[in-house]
Amino acid sequence: MKPITIKMINIYKIRELGYDFMGYTFSKPQELSFHHLIIPKRLGGKETIENGAILRQCTSHDYLHRIEAYDRDRFLAITNEMIQENESGKISKVNLCRIRDILMSFEREYYGKRTSNGALIIKPQYIRDRIGLG
Repeated sequence: MKPITIKMINIYKIRELGYDFMGYTFSKPQELSFHHLIIPKRLGGKETIENGAILRQCTSHDYLHRIEAYDRDRFLAITNEMIQENESGKISKVNLCRIRDILMSFEREYYGKRTSNGALIIKPQYIRDRIGLG
């Protein structure tokens, strides 16, 4: 695991919370990864606290990039919520609820649809592995 990932896990108390910047659960910290938040890696974005969010690789991280491929506006809206979490120094229920609303909107539009390769756009774990926000 990258040092920046470990540092951010500690700063945002992600182990104690049991979920990432998008509200996705994880079993082991090794499942978590650094996501370039403001300046993407492909554009030379640095791995810094200010440019990052911690996401679970096989769910929220992969799902966010899937959303980016299908709906740039929703991707940017989720990114904005994570930027707010990053700037405030905590993962907040308010931001998580807004992220959940965006995800559910995406899911209403794309649930059951498939990629050009025949894979589901929204994998079951993208819905299953989230915290309850009731």
